[in-house]
Amino acid sequence: MDLLIVAVAGLLVIAGATQLSDRVKVAPALLLLGLGIVVGFLPVVPAIEIEPEIILEGVLPPLLYATAVSISTINFRRELAPVAVLAVLLVAVSAAVIGAVLTLVVPSLSLAWAVAMGAVLSPTDAVAISIARRLGVSQRIITVLEGEGLLNDATALVVLSSAVAAATAGTVTVAGVVGDFATAVLVALVVGWAVGELTLHLRARITDASVDTVVSFTIPFLAALPAEHLGGSGLVAAVVAGMVTGHRSPRLLPPDHRIAGQETWHTVELVLEGFIFLVMGLQLFGIVEEVSAAGPSITTAVWLAVLAGGLTVAVRAAVVAPMLAWLRRRAERHATRWEEMSESVQAFERRCQAIAHGEVPEEMQIPWDPHRRGIRRRLKRALQLHHLPTSPERTQRRASRAVGRIRRRGADMEYYRDEPLGLREGAVIVWAGMRGAVTLAAAQTLPASAPNRSFLLLVAILVAAGSLVIQGLTLPWMVKVVRPSMDGPADEKERSELIRLLITAAKEVIAERDRGPAVPPSHQLAPGEVIEHDEGPAGPSGPAPEPDASQQATGTVVGVVPRSTSDLTTHIVRKDNGDYVVSAALTTEAWKNSEAHRHEIAAARATTLDMIRAQREALLDAGELGLYSAGSIEYALTRLDYEEIMLTSQPR
Repeated sequence: MDLLIVAVAGLLVIAGATQLSDRVKVAPALLLLGLGIVVGFLPVVPAIEIEPEIILEGVLPPLLYATAVSISTINFRRELAPVAVLAVLLVAVSAAVIGAVLTLVVPSLSLAWAVAMGAVLSPTDAVAISIARRLGVSQRIITVLEGEGLLNDATALVVLSSAVAAATAGTVTVAGVVGDFATAVLVALVVGWAVGELTLHLRARITDASVDTVVSFTIPFLAALPAEHLGGSGLVAAVVAGMVTGHRSPRLLPPDHRIAGQETWHTVELVLEGFIFLVMGLQLFGIVEEVSAAGPSITTAVWLAVLAGGLTVAVRAAVVAPMLAWLRRRAERHATRWEEMSESVQAFERRCQAIAHGEVPEEMQIPWDPHRRGIRRRLKRALQLHHLPTSPERTQRRASRAVGRIRRRGADMEYYRDEPLGLREGAVIVWAGMRGAVTLAAAQTLPASAPNRSFLLLVAILVAAGSLVIQGLTLPWMVKVVRPSMDGPADEKERSELIRLLITAAKEVIAERDRGPAVPPSHQLAPGEVIEHDEGPAGPSGPAPEPDASQQATGTVVGVVPRSTSDLTTHIVRKDNGDYVVSAALTTEAWKNSEAHRHEIAAARATTLDMIRAQREALLDAGELGLYSAGSIEYALTRLDYEEIMLTSQPR
């Protein structure tokens, strides 16, 4: 009963802090952390200690999975280089530097245990990124911070386990640490991808959205547990499974399943984030009591935490600054090469497009210019050695993929040009690297044999809490001072192009229906009844003439084209010599016929659904190429999802 009361109170506190945060302009994480510290020091509240396995195995996998599902895979691919630097190199350098300094400051702490402490303090926390997101900084900064927070746990935990092994057994080598890290990541990649794909195909067969949501709750654990058993990183496996799910689900899962899952997972993410920070504050009292009883002093722990926290920021800045310079030089080099090759790339793209559309003779279906010196000889040798496919269908598919790669590369160049990572953005990346739940959970995994374990745990929680409070409260001020690029609405050009894409996809459905058979026998209407095209019932010269009796007797249904994807209003028209002719009398008569009315509504609904699905496919293809911003794609997909749900839902 006591546990139930605590759980109910915790949920209410999390909900209240989240609701209050907008009014007081403070992130919910900071409110919950402060409240947890205050409540933890009340005399009536006993010391609270949470097993680290609860955080590492029960809370972090679903929390990281929820973040990974919502991350833009195209943006993550573009930011893979800075994410790798921050998630791997920065963690290793931070652990080494902090460990070396702690060894000098605390001589009783061996180098191995000091490096282990440095590994505990190195990873940033993905849940702390919500503070930066609320400020409206650019999506590129958020993607870098999210990617780092999702993947740096593996590096930190591998370094921590290796340092602990070195402290207890003394048999760890650099090659062994690198091998352990590579194994942990590779196993996590394989397991996470397999779990993501298998569960997606399983969920595609589920017809109930509630059942699908229940199955989705198991995915992070289905990925994390086998990965840990095989020697991999369970957290990275959960992240990979989440990214696979987020990327593939729009093509495989019905919209009502995805909408229901998104809302439910948003609630789960809210509760888990609040739980982590609330528990972090509640645990502080018990740790302080242990340190007061065993020593060293609380004052020593505080100034050591200040030193370690300052080192984390300094090392982060020392790594981020050259990383930004490298990224800038790389972007400039790639942009220069792309501009120099623009003419040849355009010629290559035009030839690939011609091949993809079957406009090039079969004997010349190669993307390269056949008259260039040596191309025939090299191509013939490649065909002989590697048995490359030579069928026209395969060649056309390869040409289509080549066009996609060219367009994706061009979109990447525009992305790097329009949203550069300069010093202003770098300052936000440095200051937003806050520590959180991973630091606390990793510190609690230190074995009992660690010297002054409670003291080290207190230093870790002070660093995490201090970074959240100091950096979290001053981050808005930092953003105002440095003025980095901010996230804004899509510009008019992008909106126009996106609308044009949707219109084109809808028109292709219309054209396909006009080319197809008139109408299935099951959908035959009364004689003379046909359904309007999008040009409307009246042409430029005024109302169309009434069809005669012979025309009425031979009329057929040619297709339904609503004026918008949510407008099912139709008119009865007739197609005569390529022109659409409307009959007001037939319209009135048809709508009196309940059977005809039902067939027309069903036909309109079917065509509208086909249009929505074609538009979704076009949006997803454009999103994979990176032609539009992730926010615009997500907004348009959400609108299409709700329209499809409206058309496919049945009254209860």
